[in-house]
Amino acid sequence: MGREGHGVSTTIDKAFEALYASDDGSLDTAASLLAADPGTDAELARRGEEFVRTLWTRGWQPADLLRMARRDLADEHVRLVSDLIRTETAGYGRLPHRWQAQIDALDDTAARPTDRFSRATTVLELYRLLVRLPRLDAVGPVPGETLPPAAAGEPRMLTRIRALLAKAEATGYPEEAEALTAKAQELMARHSLDEATLAAGAPTPETPGAIRIGVEPPYEQAKAILLDAVATANHCRAVWNETYGFSTVVGFEADLDPVELLYTSLLVQGTAAMTRAEAEQRAGGRKRTKSFRQSFLLAYANRLGARLAATSRRVAAEAPTLLPALASREVAVTTRTDELFPETRTTRVRAAWDEAGWTHGASAADQAGLHPNRPHLP
Repeated sequence: MGREGHGVSTTIDKAFEALYASDDGSLDTAASLLAADPGTDAELARRGEEFVRTLWTRGWQPADLLRMARRDLADEHVRLVSDLIRTETAGYGRLPHRWQAQIDALDDTAARPTDRFSRATTVLELYRLLVRLPRLDAVGPVPGETLPPAAAGEPRMLTRIRALLAKAEATGYPEEAEALTAKAQELMARHSLDEATLAAGAPTPETPGAIRIGVEPPYEQAKAILLDAVATANHCRAVWNETYGFSTVVGFEADLDPVELLYTSLLVQGTAAMTRAEAEQRAGGRKRTKSFRQSFLLAYANRLGARLAATSRRVAAEAPTLLPALASREVAVTTRTDELFPETRTTRVRAAWDEAGWTHGASAADQAGLHPNRPHLP
């Protein structure tokens, strides 16, 4: 490294001491140091990409970093981490499954012009967050590792489920949404049964995998309960990490994407139903309350869990000879979950009780429900 390069590195190393300090005064001093030396810009960006690359090896994924920046910092930090992720991942020939969708969801807003001190402060605040993130349990390969062959397009079953749920979210008629959502869950249950059939006929070395799904405020506990209900009904397990705002869903590959799709759709439908119920409450002279919304979503999750599980049991009962194969796969999922999370604990539900909210939430779950005797749309 030449004299100029050595000087730049020394300046950045000195500034980076502030990343591990506990006071903001050190950060201000470091930002002034970087702002006074335009020659540090390129190396500063390269160091940021290194931080991101290191986090991939520590179990983090693009959506996780974006979620942390949104939760703990400001819009300018979100734009910066999005740029770093795009730049770092652009150099790989192929990314792990599901990563491209996460990168497509990054913030693409152009950065606002600012002075050098403010820019340096933003960079240091983001880097301070990144270097303090702990190691997470890996839920898939890391960019640069050898990846399995890429699948040719999306499975037809997943495309059908996606289409059904999109229609359920778009319709303004609760009965139509109910039928569409019920059909989607039935397709998921039958697909899982087909996978068990294949495994029973020709055992493969496939083992359960995992994905991370964001579970963010507000009312994150109710959302985590809803995700757990969807996962359990579809032969998966969900473990909530409240600190970092996500749940890890463990299951066989064929079940993971459908679980995420159904959870996301039910959350959209539940939120829309909650908004309608609140409008009715306001029309009756009652103000909107946090306890109403909490109780609504908890009841919605609780009731839907029972109905999803009932649909899965009904479909499984149609092929009783496959019950041992299904049981074997569920044991494998439970074992893998225990390996990943040996120290899980049960969390007490924390929510103010509101009878009207609970009643409306249960009713909304019935409307988005999965009654086996209702007619299903094609």
